[in-house]
Amino acid sequence: MAGIPDKYLDLLQQKKAIAELATVMPDGSPQVTPVWFDYDGQHIRVNTAKGRVKARNLSQGSKVALAILDPDNAYRYLQVRGRVERVSEQGADAHIDGLAKKYLGKDKYPWNQPGDVRIMYEITPDSASGQG
Repeated sequence: MAGIPDKYLDLLQQKKAIAELATVMPDGSPQVTPVWFDYDGQHIRVNTAKGRVKARNLSQGSKVALAILDPDNAYRYLQVRGRVERVSEQGADAHIDGLAKKYLGKDKYPWNQPGDVRIMYEITPDSASGQG
């Protein structure tokens, strides 16, 4: 596991930065999605609903990359390459509610649809670097 450089921890812990999550499609082509995330000091955690493209592309061991732009300076960013260490439905509803609090100031995620099953992915950084 690679450490996140200290000078970029604010992007993970303090700012409302959006991450661009790159996954790999079954045919080997890249796919990128903007995602909300949080950081538990060891893993970058993202969340989606079962059936979405991200959910189909991600499983334990999947390789991913994230680009996280500073919302206050588009020329400052953190790039992380890593792998999905854990996939879980357990705690995923509470996780998306926590992300809704961070990004929207709302206690509950407002766009859940009937029948949605949330999934949380814990990503372990293998390398991290930034600019700016």
